Amino acid sequence: MPSFKKIFDQHDWDTIKESIYDKTDVDVENALIKDKRDLEDFKALISPAAATYLEDMAQLSHQITKKRFGNTIQMYVPMYLSNECQNICTYCGFSLDNKIRRKTLSDTEILREADAIKAMEYDHILLVTGEANQTVGVDYFIKTLKLIKDRFAHISMEVQPLDQEDYEALIPFGLNTVLVYQETYHKDDYKKHHPKGKKSNFYYRLETPDRLGKAGIHKIGLGTLIGLEDWRTDSFFTALHLNYLEKNYWQTKYSISFPRLRPFSGGLPPKVEMNDKELVQLICAYRIFNEELELSISTRETEKFRNNIIKLGITSMSAGSKTNPGGYAVEKESLEQFEISDERSPSEIATMIRQQGYEPVWKDWDKVLSQ
Repeated sequence: MPSFKKIFDQHDWDTIKESIYDKTDVDVENALIKDKRDLEDFKALISPAAATYLEDMAQLSHQITKKRFGNTIQMYVPMYLSNECQNICTYCGFSLDNKIRRKTLSDTEILREADAIKAMEYDHILLVTGEANQTVGVDYFIKTLKLIKDRFAHISMEVQPLDQEDYEALIPFGLNTVLVYQETYHKDDYKKHHPKGKKSNFYYRLETPDRLGKAGIHKIGLGTLIGLEDWRTDSFFTALHLNYLEKNYWQTKYSISFPRLRPFSGGLPPKVEMNDKELVQLICAYRIFNEELELSISTRETEKFRNNIIKLGITSMSAGSKTNPGGYAVEKESLEQFEISDERSPSEIATMIRQQGYEPVWKDWDKVLSQ
């Protein structure tokens, strides 16, 4: 059976990093004029050499995105179900060693949150928990899906990695998409940031998208936490992973997110800073590299940045996000997983999108089409 581990182990971090930083203007120019780009072209597009070509990249990214996705922006919102977690992660507000009051939503509270989210017009929801199998395991997820599946056209999930049979058990209850971020593909630094808990198993997390592909999930979301390590090298490994997955699980859709490390109570400052221009470069590089890829930006980013990124390759956005369990209707003052930056309401974001000539899309497809 296929596994990304074998391919990953054939690539040395330091060698890849050096090859990215060695890319030249000629490499970037060649990547920009090609009809189809490979991983070497992606290296050029994320390299320091590409910084002076940012305007060319932005225009090309806009053209490609408009051709494939039209003038639409998919709207989604996270619903945090629990902040209980058995992992120690140096960057997360839910970390086991962070002394906070833990909260897991009951059936009644889940329905209250779902109703509050529906009132904001959302039909695309992302369920999020900490990683605590005994409290928020497969049975809890099935119960939650049963409660809300008739309320939403598209249900995504960002929880602990599961076994293949667990994903197979969840799909019939309405699970469409699973997001699983590797956080960083640097094995040694990964261990430093995840010293305790099941998440400390680097390879189990690395092979999660394989298990999702074999289970037949509709869409897989990839990404790293930008700031833990060199963002260019981590992005190459994400693209390498994406390439592998598309070849082996070609019926599955794929998305990439761009979470930059944000503050939390007692949190770790970024090891590597990525400025706004560099994030624009990375977004455009992914779009030019892969025309089918969905690209998502969250409320971690500022109002100004999100306003300006609409036409440069992004296909989905969150708005009005709360990153604590019960944040919409149940417990509005409990600890958030991280601080958001863009605090505008969904209606304000929708107005901003329309003002730029785009249409906010609140659901992914009509239910009748998937039956």
